[in-house]
Amino acid sequence: MRPITFHSRPLLLALTMAALAGLSGCSSLSQFASVSGDKVLGFVRPYRVEVVQGNVLTKELVARVKPGMTRAQVRDLLGSPLLTDMFHEDRWDYAFSIRRQGAPYQQRLIVAWFEGDALKSLDVPGDLPTEDEFVAAVTTYKPSGNPPKLDLTEAERNALPAPAKVATPAPEAVGPERSYPPLEPKS
Repeated sequence: MRPITFHSRPLLLALTMAALAGLSGCSSLSQFASVSGDKVLGFVRPYRVEVVQGNVLTKELVARVKPGMTRAQVRDLLGSPLLTDMFHEDRWDYAFSIRRQGAPYQQRLIVAWFEGDALKSLDVPGDLPTEDEFVAAVTTYKPSGNPPKLDLTEAERNALPAPAKVATPAPEAVGPERSYPPLEPKS
């Protein structure tokens, strides 16, 4: 290794300053990201980790839960609660949140209240989606163009050609009955 000479010190100083300037810029990238939404410097979109926490509960699932059900029955239908508290044994909290790139942030809380082992009531938010609404809300794939037409109108059905007549086959000639030897010898 060569010793640092008088002529290489300015180069070393310039490289050190450039490295420090580059590293100081890293801490300010998060400021640019928060100022312009999801984009950094206005045109770069960083990858965001998909975070799903809790139980996905929909209107269809919650409608199946009835007062008077046991804790085991509620757990079978809704899954294990995200939060149970030993100081509030009569309350189960089903919290749900999802943060997905390209979809809006969702967060919900459903509270199950018990009296002993029986369900007393269920506190459900008013914006609880159906299964189809939930899937549509988290789907980031948006198909381009018009969707295909799946149903025909009555006029379009009448305009279709009639199906071709299928000739019925003649009955097959019945021949002598075949005889096969036994698979196992007689004993």
